[in-house]
Amino acid sequence: MTPDYMEQGMLLAIVLFCLGFVGLMIRRNVIFMLLSIEIMLNAAGLAFIVSGARWANADGQVMFIFILAMTAAEVSVGLALALKIFQKYKTLDSDAINRMKG
Repeated sequence: MTPDYMEQGMLLAIVLFCLGFVGLMIRRNVIFMLLSIEIMLNAAGLAFIVSGARWANADGQVMFIFILAMTAAEVSVGLALALKIFQKYKTLDSDAINRMKG
């Protein structure tokens, strides 16, 4: 992999991460917030893959497998929380449910 491809891959990872971050900050729906976190994690995984390919080792792929496992756990816990929030408050808008108490 030439350095030109590394720059393009890293640029794509940065753009994806920024899109995920903007989506996380702007959107107030819990499902869209979870999707934005997914995009950010995939951008980090892409950066690991591109870096690993640049230096010809498998460390980036190993880290991407770890990120995939972490993403699966985040999805299962996040969707369970979203279901509980919807059952209790009948909405997934995070501004409407900010009155949660411990």
